[in-house]
Amino acid sequence: MAASSVPPVHDRQRRAVRPHLPMRPLWLCRVCAAAWPCQPARLLLTMEYRRDRVGLSVYLAGLLFEATADLIKLNPNPAPSPAELFARFVGWTARGAESGPTGPGRRAADPADRDDPPRSR
Repeated sequence: MAASSVPPVHDRQRRAVRPHLPMRPLWLCRVCAAAWPCQPARLLLTMEYRRDRVGLSVYLAGLLFEATADLIKLNPNPAPSPAELFARFVGWTARGAESGPTGPGRRAADPADRDDPPRSR
């Protein structure tokens, strides 16, 4: 997808936010030059797929496949680590799904894990 064909996203103050798209075959962000998906790209993707987390994972798994082929062609020795690429493209989506009132990657407190004894009623 060409950067010019993607409409800008507007932030709360109605300023245009440039979409953080990948520069292929390097898979770096066109805006900030970080490894794509960079943090702003992850935020924008999370907003875009906020009602379809599975769809986001499927989309990014397809891009992981393409990126793996591109990055191996560019630098076959040493090839990129499959675990690092998975974490970079897909793994963060599962961590984001755990976010909630307890924070990212944290689970709600289980009463059985508490040190203090339960109160009697």
